[in-house]
Amino acid sequence: MTGLRRGSVRRFRVSAAVALGVTFAALAACSRHPDPKSYRFPPPEAPAVGTTAEGIASWYGPEYHGRQTASGERFDQDALTAAHPYWAFGTLVKVTLLSTGKSAVVRINDRFPAYKGRLIDVSRGTAKAIGLIGPGTGQVRLEVVR
Repeated sequence: MTGLRRGSVRRFRVSAAVALGVTFAALAACSRHPDPKSYRFPPPEAPAVGTTAEGIASWYGPEYHGRQTASGERFDQDALTAAHPYWAFGTLVKVTLLSTGKSAVVRINDRFPAYKGRLIDVSRGTAKAIGLIGPGTGQVRLEVVR
């Protein structure tokens, strides 16, 4: 009887160690993001007016101010603009921060990698207008207006 218990304990330890190893390997694989230099953006999509989406927004500003955006224009951190992974440049989108109910209409003029888990990155000007500056990220509703 004692031998069975020891064998059972050893098998349990081995099984637990294997399960733990597989779990860590899976988590490590999920946490790896593609190399930003080799990331390929999805093709642009012209969403229909009235298209809506909900997800997490963040904002960007000072470190990118004056740099060229993916659309070719210079980024103005105080303009009402945003980056979206694939909506066409020039698309006008109403962004509503759900926690404040405040909204602003922004123009898509930049891109960011979709793997970051966010729906949209808004400029500092937009973040100020909707109350996103303090928290940095927040749940938003997007509605294509043009």
